[in-house]
Amino acid sequence: MRVVYLFVILCLVSFSGLAQTDLPTTQPLKIEGDRGVKENPNQGTALKLPAIIDLKPTTNLRDSLTARQINMLPTRNLVQAGHDLKLDPKIREKEKEGSKTFFGDMYLGDIKSNGKFVGILCRDHEYVDGDRVRILLNDVVVEPNIFLTAAFKGLNLDLKKGFNRIDFEALNQGTSGPNTAQVDVYDDQGKLIHSNMWNLSTGSKATIIVIKE
Repeated sequence: MRVVYLFVILCLVSFSGLAQTDLPTTQPLKIEGDRGVKENPNQGTALKLPAIIDLKPTTNLRDSLTARQINMLPTRNLVQAGHDLKLDPKIREKEKEGSKTFFGDMYLGDIKSNGKFVGILCRDHEYVDGDRVRILLNDVVVEPNIFLTAAFKGLNLDLKKGFNRIDFEALNQGTSGPNTAQVDVYDDQGKLIHSNMWNLSTGSKATIIVIKE
């Protein structure tokens, strides 16, 4: 009886061993991504492109604005504002009427500047009606004909030691005289040093004296 029981146990153990060798011994494959790399949803599998939202502008807006300074150096290659403005041909007929009041020469004051030059800017500060002026420096014509618009336009004038006389001669009175303008004077550092206005009849002059010590 004891022999039979031992035989049964050996048979069960052998059967169990054969059963275990027939069963698959594979283990589930565990795939983990690299958590340290953040995928960009805009990237493909072949070509990796940088995300647009990660790009930072290289231009400093504040620096670009402050870099726009007034240039008081000669810019004869620039086109003056209003150069292509077309006037009504009837304006010249209206100019003949002019203003019934005569406006003679005006003295706009004297200023001191030790710079190499001054910048002269002028504009029609009232109704833009076709006013034109001639600019002279020490009795020499430096600008024969400037058409005055609402925008400032002008030029740089070299200074000599002593007195420098700047004259603005009215060439007409526009369609609604007199000839009117605002004139600003800047030193060679771009600083406003004088400002005034004139009312002139045709042929009259407005004068500024710049003294260079």
